[in-house]
Amino acid sequence: MNSIIHIFTNPFLVTSLSSWAIAQVLKVFLHAYVTGKFDITRLFGDGGMPSGHSATVTSLATITGLMYGFDSFQFAMAAVFAVVVCHDAMGVRLETGKQAQMLNEIIKVFETVTKHDLPDVILKEFVGHTLPQVTAGVLLGIVDAVFVYYVILV
Repeated sequence: MNSIIHIFTNPFLVTSLSSWAIAQVLKVFLHAYVTGKFDITRLFGDGGMPSGHSATVTSLATITGLMYGFDSFQFAMAAVFAVVVCHDAMGVRLETGKQAQMLNEIIKVFETVTKHDLPDVILKEFVGHTLPQVTAGVLLGIVDAVFVYYVILV
């Protein structure tokens, strides 16, 4: 039973998950504001503003630095992990989304021109992030970790 309590009171896990949750909730409302459509599936979707991945890993690195020191090996590991995840979100995953968008458009054109329906497969287009989306996620992660550390833990 103690192990379960430790999981739910682990400041690294709680801070990371709270940053992710805040980012995902913001994503739903920002998407609704921009598109005029409320889409609850954005709560668990990839891509969009702010980056939940960036918020999660940045808050983990920040809380690690605050608790162990910014000169610790723990912070170094978490910071490198955060950089890799943020870079990947803007690189491979963003390009994957662009390719999915293009392929979905090619399928529509093909079906229109040939009058033949292709198998009903639509590729996910929201998988990566732009620099502003990653930056917003990073800032959210830092603010959340600082809040958790100074308001809840200390």
